[in-house]
Amino acid sequence: MGCFLTHLTILSIAALSSFFHFISSVELNDQQASLRELPGAVALRTMPGDRLQVPQGAPFKIALFADLHFGEDAWTGWGPRQDESSVKVMSTILDKEHPDFVVYLGDVITANNIPIKNASLYWDQAVSPTRARNIPWASLFGNHDDAPFEWPMEWFSPAGIPQVCCPASNASFSGGEDCSFKGTPRLELMKNELAHNTLSYSRSGPHNLWPSISNYVLQLSSSSDPESAVAFMYFLDSGGGSYPEVISSAQVEWFDRKSQEINPDSRVPEIVFWHIPSQAYKKVAPRFYVRRNCVGSLFMENVAPQEAEMGIMKLLEKRPSVKAVFVGHNHGLDWCCPSKKLWLCFARHTGYGGYGNWPRGARILEITQQPFSIKSWIRMEDGHSHSEVLLSS
Repeated sequence: MGCFLTHLTILSIAALSSFFHFISSVELNDQQASLRELPGAVALRTMPGDRLQVPQGAPFKIALFADLHFGEDAWTGWGPRQDESSVKVMSTILDKEHPDFVVYLGDVITANNIPIKNASLYWDQAVSPTRARNIPWASLFGNHDDAPFEWPMEWFSPAGIPQVCCPASNASFSGGEDCSFKGTPRLELMKNELAHNTLSYSRSGPHNLWPSISNYVLQLSSSSDPESAVAFMYFLDSGGGSYPEVISSAQVEWFDRKSQEINPDSRVPEIVFWHIPSQAYKKVAPRFYVRRNCVGSLFMENVAPQEAEMGIMKLLEKRPSVKAVFVGHNHGLDWCCPSKKLWLCFARHTGYGGYGNWPRGARILEITQQPFSIKSWIRMEDGHSHSEVLLSS
């Protein structure tokens, strides 16, 4: 049969690369020609930064892309087709909503299905629709992003292991490496994203929080004053893959110190992003069709929480400035539920990789500066929206 992985996966990669090149050359030329006329258009940054700014006279809109799972079953024809479908979902939502910012909410790739040494090849595909539209983004890690390769059991059946051929190191496209079957570490994935993308606001976080990586905070500034904060957005690595699924005590201490440093009186609203729901999500989850004050359309499975609770929720609940937490991980959930003084929200399964056949979409956040408010809804792949909820006012 020849090199099954090479013939299917690389041909698909080439097709996707051509598609992205077409988007970049046609759409970006059109966008850049009328950049000042487009609402929400953002110029390419030449220096890394930790501040975003509310547009003049308009709210700040964020799209959450969760559980894309690029690279799943990479050696089959099914896997690359799912990646192409995921590109279409993101493209539809980006073109419908025109967000100012995108958050990649973990499980960007299914590293446990990717045999090549540099899984950043698939990560780069995942961010391409956003990059092609000149929209800045930030990412954090999920439990699949640096998971070691899982050998398919069918490879050990009488049919045997297929002749898997990985790209040679001198391949013409970015990321081409020999087979590894070991996964790509979180730190390397983050370094590769930052090295090749001026639109990325992601960070590798403090070294002392290792093996946790994607821990950082971004400031959303006033449209009239870059020094005046409208909101702080915290990103936390909830683990999984190469280490346990947990937000550690060290991360909790870092959040406490950082929030006291930049927002000591809790005057500025704060929102928090991570991938795997905390155990607090289980406590507020709708049960027996009694949805209380929850808002959403998918209530199809039980919450799969982190392995342990090390204090992050207690800290967040004590801070009146924390308005909402946003997670992914559970593909069959898209609800927001009130919990004490804040909201606990799921995103919406965006990618065609991963389990579940529910229609794909993305959670949208809209932050209004004056008076301050956070509104959210789900935008579906077919273009319609639902489950609008006011999270803060």
